[in-house]
Amino acid sequence: MADAAMILSEFGGDLVLSGLDLARDDGLETSVIISLFTDRRASAEQIPPELPQDDLRGYWGDLANADAASATGSLLWLLAREKQLPATLARAEQYCREALQWLVDDLIATRVVAAAEYAARGIMVLTIDIYRPNGGTVRYQYNYEWSAQAAKRAA
Repeated sequence: MADAAMILSEFGGDLVLSGLDLARDDGLETSVIISLFTDRRASAEQIPPELPQDDLRGYWGDLANADAASATGSLLWLLAREKQLPATLARAEQYCREALQWLVDDLIATRVVAAAEYAARGIMVLTIDIYRPNGGTVRYQYNYEWSAQAAKRAA
């Protein structure tokens, strides 16, 4: 089943048009974008002290979901105020793996590998490799910008 195609732009996720209609995504990119860049609900203990302690975020569609393990999105938003340290890269990779674990659970992938590195000040590059059951690998790369995340919060 195809999704409406989505790309990541400087303003966040944008739907792709094909003429006057929505373009289709017969692959995984739209699902990966939604999984990584939708804010997953955090627990109170996970909120850094510099962020509002009552802002746990979360996807509204998960309100009726009793299983926290199948929540939509990632905790990447928790990194918006972090320093550029190796520990921050490790947390970003962990958050990406957690957000994409459903691909393995649903047998869409045999494994998912996430790598994070700093491209410049305030910019982290996320590289996601998805190993398909047929032996193929799909790679996606995204820039995660701290300033863009801070601007979202201020709006």
